[in-house]
Amino acid sequence: MDTLTGMKRTDYCGNFTTEQIGQEVTVYGWAQRQRDLGNLIFIDLRDRTGILQLSFNDATDREIFAKAQSVRSEYVLAATGTLQKRESVNKELKTGEIELAVTDLRVLSKAQTPPFEIANADKVGDETTLKYRYLHLRNERLTRNLLMRHKIAKIAREYFYGHDFVEIETPMLIKSTPEGARDYLVPSRKHPGKFYALPQAPQQFKQLLMASGFDKYFQIAPCFRDEDARGDRTPGEFYQLDMEMAFAGQEDVFAVLEQVLPPIFAQYGTYSIASDAPFTRIPYLEAMEKYGSDKPDLRIDLTVADATALLADCGFGPFAGNTVKAVVVSDFSGTRKQIDQLCADVEVQAGEKAYWFRLDEQGELVGGISKFMQEKKDAVIRALGLQPNCFVGLTAGTRLTAQKTAGVLRNKLGNFCPGHMDRERYEFCWIVDFPMYEIGEESGALEFCHNPFSMPNGGLEILKRAAAGAVDPLTITAYQYDLVCNGVELSSGAVRNHDPEIMVKAFEMVRLGEDDVKAKFPAMYNAFCYGAPPHAGIAPGVDRMVMLLSGEESIREVIAFPMNKSAQDVMMDAPSKVTEAQLKELHIAVTEEE
Repeated sequence: MDTLTGMKRTDYCGNFTTEQIGQEVTVYGWAQRQRDLGNLIFIDLRDRTGILQLSFNDATDREIFAKAQSVRSEYVLAATGTLQKRESVNKELKTGEIELAVTDLRVLSKAQTPPFEIANADKVGDETTLKYRYLHLRNERLTRNLLMRHKIAKIAREYFYGHDFVEIETPMLIKSTPEGARDYLVPSRKHPGKFYALPQAPQQFKQLLMASGFDKYFQIAPCFRDEDARGDRTPGEFYQLDMEMAFAGQEDVFAVLEQVLPPIFAQYGTYSIASDAPFTRIPYLEAMEKYGSDKPDLRIDLTVADATALLADCGFGPFAGNTVKAVVVSDFSGTRKQIDQLCADVEVQAGEKAYWFRLDEQGELVGGISKFMQEKKDAVIRALGLQPNCFVGLTAGTRLTAQKTAGVLRNKLGNFCPGHMDRERYEFCWIVDFPMYEIGEESGALEFCHNPFSMPNGGLEILKRAAAGAVDPLTITAYQYDLVCNGVELSSGAVRNHDPEIMVKAFEMVRLGEDDVKAKFPAMYNAFCYGAPPHAGIAPGVDRMVMLLSGEESIREVIAFPMNKSAQDVMMDAPSKVTEAQLKELHIAVTEEE
């Protein structure tokens, strides 16, 4: 096998231009493909920046020519030669006008035939590409995604460094606390029967840093949650751009992200247009009522209307006694088959049915459940503002069910209907004033809706009034906010509760007393008793941000080594069984389920 002795890379393959024609250069990389035309050989040499064509002809040293003949896909090569103009230009390559006439070729490593062609890896099934992820990462698209991730992290760090933030790493082994998702637990060898948890977020530590006097903190923090996968969520671990500021409130947090994000998205995103500051601000209740979602895609111009008073008594069974929501689409041209498919997609995603009717060109209500509208025809047309060729999508159920189903319907219609969605842009908004509490679906009791460490609007007084029965706790809002872009929740944050008295009272509302707070959050409670400044923070998801910027539909495509949908690393074979000796050392016994 050849070595690199005496050779030093001049630049990366994708960086050379026509201005360098005539220069002698050295490049390293992988052979994407070799084409042997008898007296001519071409090798596409690939590195992380792109491809440079290597050429060999009758003038090439015979030993070098023979070595080029032996090259196969994914061989690792080093080559020295002179840059020259290509006879046949490849407009699909950055370097498509030039090639390297090779004078020295080194085979640094041979390769077996890969299980899939690197350039066409996207056509291969996920389980195969995840098993051979190190090969898939050689693919141009994934390489580009990871390089973009690097750029975003670099720009973010430069911004925070330039605005007096301090980068501090917080612990990976912490106390298990209720934070909304399942913890990954780590057994302690020295403390039998006790466990650490991997952090779901650095929440407590960054608040403790505020109490410690580090008034501006950030880190690109790994977070661990034992939850199911979906398009914008990966099981296992993810990364967030975690930040916190003392002596600050909601507006201060907004100002930071409104400065740093639009230029990043406009410069590096798939689209060149991004919202200008200040971003649109929408109270949670308004978002649910108007868009059917707390992460609305504002590129869609459709809104949700309340049709309960109009249609609850129309005689259609699913509407009776329920909230009814309507989404009106002008200039609708979908076929019956397309409408049926759209409604089926809504039911799959929302778990609830969608209904419909149309106003045709003659001004008649037709299709779907239109027969139930006939007696109210004029009132329906007037109340919903219908014009000929309008489509009306409908949902029904409890208020929240009808809202959420309408939100799914709105998104489906926006994506389907030309002219109702401006796809070529990034549209940001803030969702503010989240409910402090909600009724838990499983418990049926009062629970925290968002973040238990958030400051309620009204402070201690509103909590006292709720405890006394003078205020419905479900009406209490908090200084909690989400940053949303194109229908994707990029980040959650809040103005924190820095007063131990308010903290205790907030937890008392969910049946946890002062002793419970001290037991579950001992460090934070004690720290706040020694004087903590008001503080606020947020943590945009790095993975989701890069997913949006790159135009990917799955978050796995912007992570170097993701798990599969079952939270398995098929490349490393994890999780895996461990030896009995390891279990014994950790005081753990594994039992088989019946």
